[in-house]
Amino acid sequence: MRPRIYKSPYLSIARPLGGVICLLVWAVVGFAGQTSRVVVRDDMRPAHKTELLEKLRAITGWRELSFDRNGFLVTGEVDSAGSESARALIASAIHGNQLIVLEDATDRADVAFCRVVPGRTTGSSVSPIPIFVVLIDFRDFQHVTGDARARAAFDVGWGFLHELDHVVSQSKDAENMSAAGECEDHINQMRRELGLPVRSTYFFSSLPVKTDPNFITRLVRLGFTESDPSHRRPKHYWLVWDAALVGGIDERSLTALIRSADSK
Repeated sequence: MRPRIYKSPYLSIARPLGGVICLLVWAVVGFAGQTSRVVVRDDMRPAHKTELLEKLRAITGWRELSFDRNGFLVTGEVDSAGSESARALIASAIHGNQLIVLEDATDRADVAFCRVVPGRTTGSSVSPIPIFVVLIDFRDFQHVTGDARARAAFDVGWGFLHELDHVVSQSKDAENMSAAGECEDHINQMRRELGLPVRSTYFFSSLPVKTDPNFITRLVRLGFTESDPSHRRPKHYWLVWDAALVGGIDERSLTALIRSADSK
């Protein structure tokens, strides 16, 4: 006997107003009392849903991880090796006391890779729990080039987990240019569990290359390290992208960053 669906969830997201995305949530009711608190908007492109799920399956070991027909994230059984910490994070989000909505933010200039913003209900609707929206720009990850080991440690799955940790663990990003930060420390533990390089710092830096003085380079890089028992020093890997294409970068900060690097 198929479980009865009382009412399918309907999510409508308006344009950002004052930095807050407004949500209208109607009757988020699960199957047979089992409700996931992580849901994808129905207008996310199917290819992007597949990409996100494939990356998360590889990280968690949940090969049956999927969005059900109402858009809720469900896990299934673990049938391969994966990160225990990543599974714990997603499980905490699914069974948590907040609603997390995934939105396709591809090609949005105000989003670099991924970003989480608070949500609120509109009109007379009042949500009994906090709402957060994870904005994901899938195309940004296509602009990233660099060492294969580093790319395996930085994709849309890792970007989503970073934002999820902000919500579930209330973790903070680094303020020190040389630190990874509390949030990335949690994500780095997941990378270690998979034998991947860890992110060295939270902040990227301009790529130290000489260019035509009439051309302002916007290439930036992000470093990863990996301990190697056969060497006294860790291995270093780099990812590179064009900040002008990825977006989400404050123009004044970018200019200051480039000038600072050029002056060294």
